[in-house]
Amino acid sequence: MGKLTTHILDTSIGKPAQGVKINLYRREGLDSVLINSAQTNSDGRCDEPLLSGEGFFAACYELEFAVDEYFNSNNIESPFLKDVVIRFYISEENENYHVPLLISPFSYSTYRGS
Repeated sequence: MGKLTTHILDTSIGKPAQGVKINLYRREGLDSVLINSAQTNSDGRCDEPLLSGEGFFAACYELEFAVDEYFNSNNIESPFLKDVVIRFYISEENENYHVPLLISPFSYSTYRGS
């Protein structure tokens, strides 16, 4: 079985983004169903995979990162980004999916990592 992980790097300061709340949703038709929540540790990672085991199967998912709370707690002004939502698809149930987020107050990027 595969697993889903993430990490967040604040590129504006060149450090991991600690304390970012993350919600994981599974898309079911037009609805997004919350299936897990986590918060990043001092390394910008979650302590456990966001998804693994029996719950890991092919579907459409969304990761929602509450970056406004992170920026506010670090006295960084970000009038542009409040949250970042990444919609992606798991198609191979035996592979690992790593979805990193690189953020700054005015931009973000992501990719499928290993």
